[in-house]
Amino acid sequence: MEPLDRQESVAGWSSPPRVALLSSASRRPDMVVRIQELRPIVEQYFRIVYEDYDGEVPWNGNGVDLCIVFGGDGSILRAARKMGNQQRPVLAVNLGRLGFLADIMPEQLPQALQRVCQSDFSIVEHLMIRCGIQHSGQEVSHHLGLNEVALRAAAPFHMQQIDLYIDGRLATSYNCDGLIISTPVGSTAHNLSVGGPIVRKDLRAFVIAPISPHTLTVRPVVDTADRVYEMFLRGTEGSAAVVLDGKLIHELQPGDCVQVRQAEATFRLIEVSGQWYYATLREKLGWSGDLFRHHGQG
Repeated sequence: MEPLDRQESVAGWSSPPRVALLSSASRRPDMVVRIQELRPIVEQYFRIVYEDYDGEVPWNGNGVDLCIVFGGDGSILRAARKMGNQQRPVLAVNLGRLGFLADIMPEQLPQALQRVCQSDFSIVEHLMIRCGIQHSGQEVSHHLGLNEVALRAAAPFHMQQIDLYIDGRLATSYNCDGLIISTPVGSTAHNLSVGGPIVRKDLRAFVIAPISPHTLTVRPVVDTADRVYEMFLRGTEGSAAVVLDGKLIHELQPGDCVQVRQAEATFRLIEVSGQWYYATLREKLGWSGDLFRHHGQG
């Protein structure tokens, strides 16, 4: 195939498209070497205008048409947070382990780049979370995430009392070790480990899942994403913290509120594989059974 600078613009992008290379590989010398090996392949089709492998380079998406993220899902989460409200379509190359979102293997990169150049791809928009921290009724900070917001007990790890309000009305009160509000993308992460359901990734919904609830009748709930969810920390014993996509963002005091709603920005993932959603779940989660082995197409 001819280099892209001798072809017409793709999807309204520049010609050749301007690409950002992102990763969190700075602590993995082997991964940095692998990225440098793959870099010339990218240069055959795109113009590299931005690179950041340690999270230290300020983000400016104005001159970027798309991003290639190297690593696992952790690298994708960090890239989504980094881009903030300047989200760009992401082509994810799996240099990690599990990789629910990063499903392109390094040996598949040339073919994937060719398909992008031929406009043979789709862009799937995924729900993102806006998490606001309120103290004494005033918002003191806000953050964007892709997977989940978790209000969790901190040392000395007493059980927490958490009131959940939905659209300004009290829904329920939890006695638990914490509470998770996750997106469909995040439903296969922390939410899954506490017994929450898997939600198809293109649905506009949130999952509310308690961590070790004191009452056995308390179960995870799935609700629409167009609501406003507020978690109030009640009581005086112990302490709690807010964790967004696995990163500690704020320590809480009794009476503080964590407000969660869908963000205006969406995470835009470029898909070229055509992989069936349930085939991905089967592969990544190690599902097995005669039904999947002998019937249907993956």
